[in-house]
Amino acid sequence: MGSTVMGGLGFLCFYFKDIPVKCLLRCVKENSSSAPLSYPPFPPSAAPPSPRRRRGWGWGGGGAGRVEAKIREIFMPALSSTMTEGKIVSWTRAEGDKLSKGDSVVVVESDKADMDVETFYDGYLAAIIVDEGSVAPVGSAIALLAESEDEIPLAKSKAAASSSSSSDPSPAETLAPPPPPATEALASPPPPSPAAPSPVSASSSTHPAAEGGRRVVATPFAKKLAKDLKVELGSVAGTGPMGRIVAKDVEAAAAAAPTTAAAAPSPAAPPSRLLRLCQPRNMVESLAVPTFRVGYTITTDALDALYKTIKSKGVTMTALLAKATAMALAKHPVVNSSCRDGKSFTYNSSINIAVAVAMDGGLITPVLQDADKVDIYSLSRKWKELVDKARAKQLQPHEYNTGTFTLSNLGMFGVDRFDAILPPGTGAIMAVGASQPTVVATKDGRIGMKNQMQVNVTADHRVIYGADLAAFLQTLAKIIEDPKDLTL
Repeated sequence: MGSTVMGGLGFLCFYFKDIPVKCLLRCVKENSSSAPLSYPPFPPSAAPPSPRRRRGWGWGGGGAGRVEAKIREIFMPALSSTMTEGKIVSWTRAEGDKLSKGDSVVVVESDKADMDVETFYDGYLAAIIVDEGSVAPVGSAIALLAESEDEIPLAKSKAAASSSSSSDPSPAETLAPPPPPATEALASPPPPSPAAPSPVSASSSTHPAAEGGRRVVATPFAKKLAKDLKVELGSVAGTGPMGRIVAKDVEAAAAAAPTTAAAAPSPAAPPSRLLRLCQPRNMVESLAVPTFRVGYTITTDALDALYKTIKSKGVTMTALLAKATAMALAKHPVVNSSCRDGKSFTYNSSINIAVAVAMDGGLITPVLQDADKVDIYSLSRKWKELVDKARAKQLQPHEYNTGTFTLSNLGMFGVDRFDAILPPGTGAIMAVGASQPTVVATKDGRIGMKNQMQVNVTADHRVIYGADLAAFLQTLAKIIEDPKDLTL
């Protein structure tokens, strides 16, 4: 009988987990006979819960006696391992819009790319906390999502109360402290003199990219092109995704009014401005890694001849260098290894070549996955696709943060040699200089002319040693000086 009672008590404690234990003990005592167990007694002032109210007591749902409104927060996501804050490019949905799980809500600009952020729940976009153009730290709330339309006013009041009750500055102000009054005066110039405005800048029509007259959304390359061609982005209609202005839109606007742009008076020099400094997190982390550098001179006559032969088929020099590097890494896997925690290192199973690409305001490293296994023609097509996506800031995280070895090439600028900073999480990075005609001594003792380039490798000394790099560079030089295997 005792075991039956204890078993019943255990069952009751699990099933009636929100009912006081004192009531349960009294129930067991009163039902110690062979009669079936009854519900535990309740105080005279409290009636047994009806089936409808039982959900509040733990029957299939949470709660503390009543069903509360569900208002969820939409957080600033971490779009990369180095992202600490994000900028709201545009809200793709307005307050009050009904959302379904998986719908795109906002476009966020990270330190690497612009990405659409989706909602994980059904509901209504009740309140936008962080406006377009503002910056918020990763993990902070940028909007509120209500479960039903009736809860939208409650969500709005919650957002208003949260902002009014706190005396702290907004996320953007927290990350970028306001400048002193003297600097603010420089950052906010007085109204311009009543000079005749140009017809292009006088246009006040809105378009999809302007998001109802607010911040114009354009790709970084389109912004640079508009600056070079002196085209006002506010008058350009975007044809890209979500009305985004792309390069061809700027070129079309410049071609439509060449004389107007030429006749427009040159604007006055802009006043001094205080700009936010991008967080150099990767660079700072790199300083903590013990690195060393090894240089090597490689003759490129054969590679240059091969490039001229297959250039018409869409092959790029970047793809040739990436392919040659990947083939050399396949023979020296330790150079493709990495140390991420400072205690152990990993031999990476894939050879993913990351190549540094300059962007407006920084750089990014698109990754050629499995470069040793892909043929040179497919690799060149993939590289062109990655560069286009990088310039439009549309790269996905796995397309720029999965590199195992990095290439940085400044040869196209005429730079003959330089050192590169080791990206955290990788074992080595190779800096490639320009290929230049050089007077050399041939094996038969004569003087000749050959095209040569200088490569400098920066490596993590915890994982890679000087002999490892020397052997790798010797293999790389043999592949480049006899590149027949690159086209296999």
